Amino acid sequence: MSGLLDSSSAQGSQSASNAVPIVISVMVVVLLVGVIAFFSRGAPKGPVAPHPYVANLKLSDLKMSTAENFVGASVTYIDGTVTNSGDKTVTHARVHVSFKNSLDQVAQAEDVALRLLQTTGPYPDVVDLASAPLSPGQSKPFRLIFEHVSADWNHAYPELQITDVTLK
Repeated sequence: MSGLLDSSSAQGSQSASNAVPIVISVMVVVLLVGVIAFFSRGAPKGPVAPHPYVANLKLSDLKMSTAENFVGASVTYIDGTVTNSGDKTVTHARVHVSFKNSLDQVAQAEDVALRLLQTTGPYPDVVDLASAPLSPGQSKPFRLIFEHVSADWNHAYPELQITDVTLK
């Protein structure tokens, strides 16, 4: 009987000695993950200042419409005219669009690429500014497309602000 007691006490001390390295390993891994997380976080990013050339681009003649796509979902369009009053050719532009609610708070905000509206065939088509650049002094029609707009939107014209441009 004493042999049974001795073997169980040997197993107990052996499992206790195996637990110490496991606990130490887990603590080291947790410490390493904490150190990596601390040093990998960057400085908080503030709002990016708009490109200086943005002042030369004007959006006008805004019109809004909605239509159903082939799946039955509602799509919202904002059409208008973009004018380049500067001295450089624009090959890309991003627009920040803010849809407001009835309390004049932002219900939805999106940054979308400005796409030009071309009618080369029977139907108008949207093309990227890279394939149809906007030259100095030129005006072209544009279209912004939104697959989903918040139900909280007050159905007034959203605020449009060009935030980024790429020049040629």
